[in-house]
Formats: sequence, structure tokens, C-alpha cells
Amino acid sequence: MAEEEPPLTGPELVKEVCRLIREARVHWDAHNNATCRRVRSRALRLYLTLTEEQKEQVPQVLRVWLRYRSEKYFGFRKNKPKKGKKAR
Repeated sequence: MAEEEPPLTGPELVKEVCRLIREARVHWDAHNNATCRRVRSRALRLYLTLTEEQKEQVPQVLRVWLRYRSEKYFGFRKNKPKKGKKAR
């Protein structure tokens, strides 16, 4: 059985957040929505544990993508089927 690794801290944590955001972007571009959602969730969960100084170390383009995708496509009550629409 493999031993669990200790939680990431410091620069390793920032590096992992960046890696996960980049991975989520690759899945987004490939239209792998379920995988993108899963990886983005992990990235966001780790991102929220960062201090303000650590968040500044994440490149702005990655932070903007994470925030934009989180709010626009994966926010609360997003992408639910609409009721009452008639099929054509």
C-alpha cells in the first residue's frame, strides 16, 4: 500500500495550483467538460488555501481563467436544463 504524501506547502503548493489550472484549460479546449470540471474543482480548492502573497505568484492569466470559468460556467445553478422549453 502506498503511503500518503504530506500536504503541499509553500512553492510546491503554488506550482501544483498552476499545474492543475493549466490541465483544466487543456481539458476545456478539448471539450472534455467532466474532466475539466473535476480538475478545476481541485485547482480551485487548493487555490482557496493560498495566502494573498502566494495567490500573487500564480500568473494573472491563470487566475483570470480560473475565476472566469468558475463564475460563468461552473457557478451555482449554472448549466442546468431549462424547464418548459418545447423541442422543435
